[in-house]
Amino acid sequence: MIEKRVSRGIISTYFDKLEKNLDLDVAIVGGGPSGIVAAYYLAKAGLRVALFDRKLSPGGGMWGGAMMFNQIVVQEEALHIIKEFDINYEPYDEGLYVMDSVESTSALLYKAVHAGATVFNCYSVEDVIFKNDVVSGVVVNWTPVLREGLHVDPLNIMAKCVIDGTGHDSEMCRTVARKNGIRLATDTGAVIGERSLDVVAGEAEVVNGTKEIYPGLYVCGMAASAVSGTPRMGPIFGGMLLSGRRVADLIIERLTR
Repeated sequence: MIEKRVSRGIISTYFDKLEKNLDLDVAIVGGGPSGIVAAYYLAKAGLRVALFDRKLSPGGGMWGGAMMFNQIVVQEEALHIIKEFDINYEPYDEGLYVMDSVESTSALLYKAVHAGATVFNCYSVEDVIFKNDVVSGVVVNWTPVLREGLHVDPLNIMAKCVIDGTGHDSEMCRTVARKNGIRLATDTGAVIGERSLDVVAGEAEVVNGTKEIYPGLYVCGMAASAVSGTPRMGPIFGGMLLSGRRVADLIIERLTR
């Protein structure tokens, strides 16, 4: 019966996909633009990488542009990434380019998956694996389980490196610091919290703050801004893209040298 074959096809291939991703080079928590860009470059380098996003549609805030006007802006410095992802763009002002946010987000996801990254949607990462004072993987559960407050145990996924790409909340950094009594690589040793909007400073500092924040744990995108206490920048996305590329480069250098 075709009905049973349809179900069997979904179940068998899904669990095969999940089993292949139980031991990763890199686990990315959060599917915003910086995390997706990181997934693309990491997979392109031949690393085993999976991205976990709690929403049905990964992509973070990029889908909505600004106030649901589905256009975004990228500056000259990040235009080479836009070109690599084959995203249509047009010049708007000196050093600034505009593009459709839906096309842009779709293109990032398409290219990341085709490079070899695996995307798991509807997954929440509720904790990390912490062994010998090193972040060594992630603890995952279904998003509806956590949303409904159900007492259902999670699954564990090992990873040589974990990227916190959870945006403004910087959830992984907060969890690691709170649960294990450790100091992060910030001025205070804790998550400082993002400052109010300043486009120029925010775009520069999000890239500068992209780093290994604790052994095994890296931070990128708006999570980097929140952890290090730098300004937010609004619907200009060059810093997000460059941050994703930078965190990928750091991990590639570490794992392939």
